[in-house]
Amino acid sequence: MSDLQPRKDLLDIESLSLEEIEYVLNNAVPFKQLFQRSVKKVPTLRGKTVLNLFYEPSTRTSSSFEVAASRLSADVTNFAVGSSSVVKGESLLDTIETLQAMRSDYIVIRHKGAGVPGIVAKHTNASVLNAGDGYHAHPTQALLDAMTFREVCPDYAGKKVVIVGDILHSRVARSTSTLFHKLGIEVGVLGPGSLIPEGRHDFMQRLASWDDVFDWGPDAVYLLRVQLERQEGQFFPGIAEYHKMYGLNSGRLSQMRERGTWLMHPGPVNRGVEVTDEAMGYEKSLISTQVENGIAVRMAVLHWLKPETQQD
Repeated sequence: MSDLQPRKDLLDIESLSLEEIEYVLNNAVPFKQLFQRSVKKVPTLRGKTVLNLFYEPSTRTSSSFEVAASRLSADVTNFAVGSSSVVKGESLLDTIETLQAMRSDYIVIRHKGAGVPGIVAKHTNASVLNAGDGYHAHPTQALLDAMTFREVCPDYAGKKVVIVGDILHSRVARSTSTLFHKLGIEVGVLGPGSLIPEGRHDFMQRLASWDDVFDWGPDAVYLLRVQLERQEGQFFPGIAEYHKMYGLNSGRLSQMRERGTWLMHPGPVNRGVEVTDEAMGYEKSLISTQVENGIAVRMAVLHWLKPETQQD
């Protein structure tokens, strides 16, 4: 594992080998242990610069990357897209040229266009980390999900996770399901038929109802946020109907409690839509752990990636 070659960029999960995935997950563990120390910083990236470039709103991911970079002693700059020349019509390639002139070592980018981080990566020597591009990918979310599930199910191969909600518009569902599959974890999906893409992944078990979910017997239920902002058109009758059919209500929570099923959610949570207030206090919720592990995983990724200027 120690001889594993660093990558320049992290753009998706599909291109990662199992060895690379396990390398990142294993290296995230000591970074998480660092949080319990009185001194929470290490000098790993001292003198390096990390640029957060978010074209879409973000709280959890952007702040997680910022904390991760800071704890590695990097200098962090948050590029305010809303007040930049982008709003004046500057092209993406012009923006990249500007970023190159800033000599950043790492660029963390979120964009509504699928593939944009890959375009940026081809035109810069900096390491590019995809923090979410359209419906396409969110690789660090998938890695933190895998770390979180692995902590509670160390013998994770053959375990089951069901993803519930808007699969069609979710880059999280795409990346996390792919990563779980690579780790030998079975993946099921539940949601409105209009929000379950046909033929995306043949390995995903299609479930029709919560009764099917409990019959299938997942070790964890992974709820997705209904992404109304990404939906062009109406994919289900309404929020109340969605919650009735697919939300985690009190009755379904009781069944999860009886079975000892873990609860996951990438955030932010829509209370009263995919989850009730009661579920937020569920004793087997991993939602807060996912946030903590997000910092550890992103530290591990930043530690692993090497910009072209740093590679031998």
